[in-house]
Amino acid sequence: MEFATGFGWTRLPMLAAAFILGSVLTVSAQIIPPFSPGPAAAPDDEAETAEAPDVNDPDVLSGIDVDKLDWGQLAIDAGTLNDIVAAKKRAQAAAKDGLNWATNANANGSSAVTVKQSVSSFWDARIGADMTVTSEPRTMSELMAQKATNGGSVPQSSGSAWAAATAPGAGAIWDKTAVEARVDPGAEQSKLGASLTKSVPLSGDTSLTLQNGYSVNQQGTTALPGVGGHITRNYETEQSAKVTLTDTGTSITAGQSLSTTDDKWLRKVGAEQKLFDNVTVSGSVGETSQGAINKSLTAGFKKSW
Repeated sequence: MEFATGFGWTRLPMLAAAFILGSVLTVSAQIIPPFSPGPAAAPDDEAETAEAPDVNDPDVLSGIDVDKLDWGQLAIDAGTLNDIVAAKKRAQAAAKDGLNWATNANANGSSAVTVKQSVSSFWDARIGADMTVTSEPRTMSELMAQKATNGGSVPQSSGSAWAAATAPGAGAIWDKTAVEARVDPGAEQSKLGASLTKSVPLSGDTSLTLQNGYSVNQQGTTALPGVGGHITRNYETEQSAKVTLTDTGTSITAGQSLSTTDDKWLRKVGAEQKLFDNVTVSGSVGETSQGAINKSLTAGFKKSW
């Protein structure tokens, strides 16, 4: 864009800088130094000569009417700025809502691949798939290595699809509702589960979380010639209470579960301790349907970026 005076947009910063510099030099020449007692210092002729402007210097503002410059070109359009910020936020949200891939290498040579995508942000609905991908051995040594790390058999590729959603609760009864469905075509298994969660603050740094879970597990068998397929269903319910101490990073959990394959409630207690950033240690003791006690102690590290 060209100004009415004939000077281009690119010369405007130079003209403004020269105008400010000239004004500062003029005002500096008119300032009278304050009185200071003591012997008068000898004037520094060289400094005065260097600071004083030379009358022979070219005047960069010669022939320019500053009042006619279009200073409105420097104004920032707030609406345009808001549009740029909004477009950047939409791009970030689109990238977040896109497909999210994650890959981890297994010890037997296969790879665990997870892909998920957000469907709706209102109910935090998500869909995804968990897959185990194996590579075909190219040499006899690779085949023997895969069999050695997989108990004598070649690992097979498998996968399952899932969908999950989190919705608000029902007023004061519970706070959150979570629903999850999973289908594994290779193993002919499917699961549909739901959980209701209620959080109650006990004090300033202590809270209690109650959770009831319900699930249906279905196992099917492939129909063979002359033999029909068979489908079995297992219903399970689980109840748990968790006390969290925010200041110490400690949580204690107690719960019980019951399924149609068991004839009694199976109880379980556990605790988790946060040692420092991203590192936790947890342990649990629970009953099994065979009557034995199941004990576990694990340590975990989790980092997100």
